[in-house]
Amino acid sequence: MDAGPDIPPGQDPLALESQLCFAMVVAARTVVAAYRPVLEPLGLTHPQYLVMLALWQHAPLSVKRLAELLKLEPPTLSPLVKRLEAAGLVTRQRDPDDERVLQVRLTEAGVALRRQAEQVPPTIAARFGMDDADLVRLRDELTAVITASERALELTAVGRTSP
Repeated sequence: MDAGPDIPPGQDPLALESQLCFAMVVAARTVVAAYRPVLEPLGLTHPQYLVMLALWQHAPLSVKRLAELLKLEPPTLSPLVKRLEAAGLVTRQRDPDDERVLQVRLTEAGVALRRQAEQVPPTIAARFGMDDADLVRLRDELTAVITASERALELTAVGRTSP
């Protein structure tokens, strides 16, 4: 069984700067902070932007499906959708075929906002000073980390601790 990354002799295996979890948390926090001034003119927070991205790609969506795409619990997602509805960007409606299903749809304003949002990715890339290939490679590596983490969670859920 692999015990993790090789730690050089004499280095503390619990050193903060050696921890994947620390690097991921700091990266997430600083990336979201970099998005903030870019999203403010759109009237969106970063979590709201993610909701809008999913809707621009797949609308209409049930709250359940939207939560699955964003890897959020529905109770976490609901306040985000309500704020977007209050801003006039989305509507929430019961599915006429199944009253248990709450559909989220873009309004005309929500559809129109997409045009402005198209400037977000190139603006962020310029702020990061990374070319497209670097950003794609980084995204792919992070996606692999997400997949590995989800697999580890599944193993934990069934009571196993190793693959």
